[in-house]
Amino acid sequence: MNTQFKKGILEMCILSIISKRNLYGYEVIESISKEIEVNENTIYPILRRLTSQGLFETYVEQTNIGAPRKYYRLTNLGQAKLKEYESEWHSFLGGVYRLLGGIYEK
Repeated sequence: MNTQFKKGILEMCILSIISKRNLYGYEVIESISKEIEVNENTIYPILRRLTSQGLFETYVEQTNIGAPRKYYRLTNLGQAKLKEYESEWHSFLGGVYRLLGGIYEK
């Protein structure tokens, strides 16, 4: 799969899973890697970039074992961006399905 295309899709996936509950980086990687082949060298740069764009805010929580964990929480701007991505995604998929002769149901 084209790397740039995959990165764009991963942004939407990351926003979506963090919209459901706050996660730390490794949890994001675990969640996504269950469905899509990814590694930390792909996910962490995306998390940093989306945070710098104001789509996430972060906070640190102490753990009983190991180092403190940095959690990601979706901002209002992140929620709006996710809705935008989802709308574009469904429109894109609908077009692809129509071109391939199938039926796409959202």
